[in-house]
Amino acid sequence: MIIHEKPSLLQRIKPHVMVFDTPLLIALLLLAAISIVTMASAAADYDGRLQDHTRNLMIAFGLMWLAASLPLQWLQRSALPLYVAGLLLLIGVALFGDIAKGARRWLDLGVVRLQPSELMKIAMPLMLAWYFQRREGAREWGDFVIAGLLLAVPVALIARQPDLGTAILVCAAGAYAIFFAGLNWKVIAGGIVAGIAALPLLWVMMHDYQRHRVLMMIDPSSDPLGKGFHVIQSTIAVGSGGIWGKGWMDGTQAHLEFVPERTTDFIFAVFSEEFGLIGSVLLLTVYLLLIGRGLVIAANGANTFARLVAGAITLIFFTYAFVNIGMVSGILPVVGVPLPLMSYGGTAMVTLGLGAGLLMSISRQRKLVQT
Repeated sequence: MIIHEKPSLLQRIKPHVMVFDTPLLIALLLLAAISIVTMASAAADYDGRLQDHTRNLMIAFGLMWLAASLPLQWLQRSALPLYVAGLLLLIGVALFGDIAKGARRWLDLGVVRLQPSELMKIAMPLMLAWYFQRREGAREWGDFVIAGLLLAVPVALIARQPDLGTAILVCAAGAYAIFFAGLNWKVIAGGIVAGIAALPLLWVMMHDYQRHRVLMMIDPSSDPLGKGFHVIQSTIAVGSGGIWGKGWMDGTQAHLEFVPERTTDFIFAVFSEEFGLIGSVLLLTVYLLLIGRGLVIAANGANTFARLVAGAITLIFFTYAFVNIGMVSGILPVVGVPLPLMSYGGTAMVTLGLGAGLLMSISRQRKLVQT
């Protein structure tokens, strides 16, 4: 006689609670811990900012858990509606959006005030992954052209706001998905050559403040007390940390208020000054662990959709970190891209939390298939 034991309550709820990918979670928790320690110093003169930052981290991890619980099939079904909704909201911003600091980026819906461009950071790779999943086994050159158009429309709307930083991130998210779908290297090389050839035209189309940012990257000393101030002071802070750093809470550039936006875009300058080269290498190692684990998840995805989404989201984390550290170090123009899970701000934190949750959902789906 076969006796079927009734599973305990813990056994029934465990699959719905323990949805995290352990290596990925460890990397994210390390980043969160480093973030809180750094923010405690950077926000020492800002009442309540450390508490708000900690709250944003908790919200991001909560959303990560919710996203990790979603089945892969639901993500595939939601890709097209999310993309269409994001596109309509971007059109709404262009027509009716609120203007703040010379940019039209927000849409006031009465109940809530949205920045639809953030939605596209997640919706774009989902949409392109869904498209290439449907075209699997029958892909032609026309499919990549259509994918390029699907990417170009929202990127153009975001760049028009203007919001160059977000436009770069959305473009990168879509480009990564197209690359992982199997775009030919000859096309990639041709695109790079065409992009270089189009630089003069791009320069003419750029806003004045965007041109100034590029010029300040080349020679910030040409306007040391104006537009070059950010870059000069951040590079001084990074360099003054030396090998071991000046010590936690002892960064002079930050605490004497030479480093601008030290809790947001330039928080890496605060970290480097206080923890030095050793600390910076450790932080970069944690980011590499996160990115490496994400690429492993992408390589082992259950289907084309999962692989493309995981690959694109993983490289979005790389793009955030690379662009932010590059602009703080003076090797890239200042474009307002935050450092993942380190910079103060709720919108980017939520987006990255959702992205990490999608990675965990894909990892969990693979484990379910194997068992």
